[in-house]
Amino acid sequence: MPTYLHKLVMMHAAGETFASTTKLAEYANLDPIIVRKDFELTGVNGHPGVGYKTDELIEGIRSFLGWNRSREACLVGAGSLGSAILGYEEFSEYGLRITSVFDVDERKIGTRIHGHTVLPVAEMTARLAGARPDIAIVCVPSAAAQSVADELVACGVKAFWNFANVCLKVPDDVLLQREVIAGGFAVLSVKINRHLPQNTEER
Repeated sequence: MPTYLHKLVMMHAAGETFASTTKLAEYANLDPIIVRKDFELTGVNGHPGVGYKTDELIEGIRSFLGWNRSREACLVGAGSLGSAILGYEEFSEYGLRITSVFDVDERKIGTRIHGHTVLPVAEMTARLAGARPDIAIVCVPSAAAQSVADELVACGVKAFWNFANVCLKVPDDVLLQREVIAGGFAVLSVKINRHLPQNTEER
């Protein structure tokens, strides 16, 4: 859906008022039938002979993804990965707003990273007590991730976006999405092994 949305926004900005499943399928490298089935999930109907209205489909996808409403997030771990996430400007287009950032590194505390002041983790519970975020973004080392998650659950956080290389344990009523950075590379490595000639010479 984000891939379709990106293309549709570009098409709409270029003045294209209709989009065909064939064109979007070519862009996404998918079968048109898959694209049509995906669009059925949005509740937006196509128009025979011309396709879908780009503005209707943009709003339909945003609504399906929940990107038509604002969600606040806290980020814990302002290291390289956390800093990169803070610098990703397109989150505002997805309705995600990072409102607080925490870290344990004394060298980072009090500094500003992409417009966000880094706060001490020791103050996290107190600061979130009156302003509980919708989402917690966890970018801390694996060894610290579970204790951070436990503290955030105690604060009432109900959704986690976990970038730590560990499977977090959370209550059944808490939503958890884990991102495995090595996962994409693992898929690419398998494709390379299967489809590209292997160089057996030692380097």
